[in-house]
Amino acid sequence: MADLKVEQPQRHHLHHSHAHEEDIPGTVNLLAAEGDDVFYGQALFPVPAEDPNDPLQWENWKKTMILIVCSVYSFLGNSSLVGPAVYIGIYAEEFDITPSTASGLISYPNLAFGFGSLVLVPLYLKIGRRPVMLMSLVCFLAGLIGASQATTYAGLMGTRVLHAFGSGVCEALPVQLVNDIFFLHERGKRIGYYTVCLCLGATGPLYAGYMLAGGYSWRLYFYVEIAFAGALLVIAFFVVEETMYDRKSMVATIAPTGENDSTSDSKEVSAQHAESLRTAAPIPERKSFLATLKPWSHIDHEAEFFMTMVRPFSYFVVPAVFWVITTYGIYIGLGALAFNYTFPMLIIAPPYNWKQENSGLIAVANAVGFVAAVPLTFTSDRLAAYLTRKNNHIREAEMRLGVLFIPMLIAPAGLLVYGMTAQHNLHWFGYFAGVAMVNWSAFFFFSFTLAYAVDSYTANTSEMLIAMNLGKQAISFGMGLYLLDWILLRGYAVVIGGIFTSVLLANNLALFIFVFFGKKIRIVTSRTWLGGMHKKTAGQVMTH
Repeated sequence: MADLKVEQPQRHHLHHSHAHEEDIPGTVNLLAAEGDDVFYGQALFPVPAEDPNDPLQWENWKKTMILIVCSVYSFLGNSSLVGPAVYIGIYAEEFDITPSTASGLISYPNLAFGFGSLVLVPLYLKIGRRPVMLMSLVCFLAGLIGASQATTYAGLMGTRVLHAFGSGVCEALPVQLVNDIFFLHERGKRIGYYTVCLCLGATGPLYAGYMLAGGYSWRLYFYVEIAFAGALLVIAFFVVEETMYDRKSMVATIAPTGENDSTSDSKEVSAQHAESLRTAAPIPERKSFLATLKPWSHIDHEAEFFMTMVRPFSYFVVPAVFWVITTYGIYIGLGALAFNYTFPMLIIAPPYNWKQENSGLIAVANAVGFVAAVPLTFTSDRLAAYLTRKNNHIREAEMRLGVLFIPMLIAPAGLLVYGMTAQHNLHWFGYFAGVAMVNWSAFFFFSFTLAYAVDSYTANTSEMLIAMNLGKQAISFGMGLYLLDWILLRGYAVVIGGIFTSVLLANNLALFIFVFFGKKIRIVTSRTWLGGMHKKTAGQVMTH
């Protein structure tokens, strides 16, 4: 024991906590006990294991580097999807097809992007996060190389679908990793950082447009993406360590009184006895750097690959998850597709008569909207922490939603501005103002509805992320596929200023349902057959 006391200060500080989830999913007791590490005056959750190899115990620089790599991957994946939107006219002319058909080079890869997670997420539960991320980056890179060399519409479509499918995991993986390596009080901000990169992917048309302005072929855009994707693959190999970890079995041996554990014995262990176990139990050594570089991980034989592909569809009937799906689908359908489809056509026609190479400048409005929201990424975590303290340190998932009340109204107003500017050929600033307003609000809804859903249903987070990706891509695909035809038939004021604005406002107003009735909904869903089914299978996911 004396030797242990001498060695202990030399180790990286291990976090301690007695926090625990209550019987209701999304309700967490964050009351700190003696010896606990605290933040915002509350105990840390999830409860980390006494093991430096537990991702929750990693150094902050390690966690930050992993988040940066995944966020950059999300940026590249999304920018490669929407960037070529400014080439629709060029594709139509080069491949002798209609602009509507050429727009399929954006819409169908967008759909494949969503369905990629249906295969890759169950795979990373089976064989680990690290190998799947590396494989998906290789697939992404191969598709980009193929697209840069395509000489036919079919060839370009096939390679576009390939790189979109490969990068489909880049939206689920960052959220999964945030769940793996960060504590509850950190998640809103970290998901916000990832969301910034995700959203800035919509600026792809800006770079693509200026490559045209420089007199270069549309292929240059893919060459640039290839260069960044190749560099990211190398960096990911050295930085992204496997985050799949059997924390539940480690924590169960030292669970404090009141811990929401499956065994009755663990509930009877006192906090004092748990502390003595911590002191007496040998702490494993941290893995060496070379050991973390293995491109493969252990295979989880208990993870059900095919059932993990089926169960996510059950989440479509969970209200909070369905709200995230509609939120992402509608905002992506409006921003990444509707704005990028319509602005290039509008701005090169009278009365504006801009050059085609400037048609991607709408991405500036995208960036302004998102970047203006970045300084406010902390608001959700801070509000939730404040309300938790007032609630005797009992955290409810809904406590972070109050920051959405202002964005709830800004986005529909921005969409109305855009639609009326397009209908009546008003000053071009109206397009930029409308897009910036929508995207400023989109950042909040993207970040904090997702954080809310992850907080609410911690059982099978991975399966929930599959449902979200499939649903939002399907909605955005449906909104974008015939968008040009709808507008030609009905006009911008009716389709964008009327129909789309009404749909977006209705989706945003659902905020009131979850703020006032969210906990009751969580209670009801946890007691249904759905809650029982996911509770039975939760061990496979929660232990990772």
